Amino acid sequence: MIKLLNIIFLISLLGPVDNSGAKKRSFDYYKALNDNETRLSQFRDDDEALMLKVNHLEIINKSRKKYKAAPVELDILASRVANKACREAAENGYISHWNMAGEKPYHRYAFAGGYDHVAENVFGEWTTGSYEKSLSSVSEKMKAGHESFMSERAPADGHKKNIINKTHNFVGIGFYITDDQFRYNEEFIDRYLEFEDIPSRVVAGERTSITFSCTGGNYPYYIIIYREEFPASKKSSELNKTGSYSDYSNEEFLQLTAWEIARYKKGNNYIVPLTFRKEGLYYIHIYTDDREITTPTGLNTKGKSPYSGIVIKVD
Repeated sequence: MIKLLNIIFLISLLGPVDNSGAKKRSFDYYKALNDNETRLSQFRDDDEALMLKVNHLEIINKSRKKYKAAPVELDILASRVANKACREAAENGYISHWNMAGEKPYHRYAFAGGYDHVAENVFGEWTTGSYEKSLSSVSEKMKAGHESFMSERAPADGHKKNIINKTHNFVGIGFYITDDQFRYNEEFIDRYLEFEDIPSRVVAGERTSITFSCTGGNYPYYIIIYREEFPASKKSSELNKTGSYSDYSNEEFLQLTAWEIARYKKGNNYIVPLTFRKEGLYYIHIYTDDREITTPTGLNTKGKSPYSGIVIKVD
């Protein structure tokens, strides 16, 4: 008699490193958002999957509550971005913060139409046997993935720190399961700015601008714009060798201080002119403070989180 073994392998990957408090929302509230969201419609959750995620949100918020972090709300767009990433990873047998187009989490969220800052946790599992694909089984796997993050201990506790980060106020939840692969992503969002007329693509040398306003009595503190090359495609074998990702590049294009940004204030908006003279991707971090600073003084972003994840393609 031959005994068959069903061996399961698990891997999780680390992402980068006071919200105003999220309201507890009903399933009908999220269903309406899901029905009205048109972006990435091919990765839309059906009602059963959405209910699973709304229930799982309680598990995430329970973890946050233990560390005095306010609850987060479910973000529909970020969930679809996560679904897309999980599906590609599961179907191609890799676990990574990059996808096969070479894009990082902030690229994928921005290219889908998101402007807020995102920080990703990735979990993967596979088996030599065959998975049950019921919603209850998927729910248990999602819970196991989240609990693997929360069981981390310092100094190797980056996933846990991401989950309990007090600046996060939304989260996207994604999953995908095949016969022998399971992927689960958490995309934590910092949403404290409102954006208008953000260009997704401009021509090098062309004058453009970004328009935003602050919420909750905050003011712009600092803007840092990073430039990087266009992503290069990666094979599954390459992706499985990747680890954590940097939330910026090594090339800074521009820095703007609070008093420089204040010059561009028009009413409640800040309209910041920009001209990019070199091709590539430009990743924009906007920091805020509870003080309005209009004259030169010492600034330090240490301990602050960026509240934007704008990516502009320049050709």
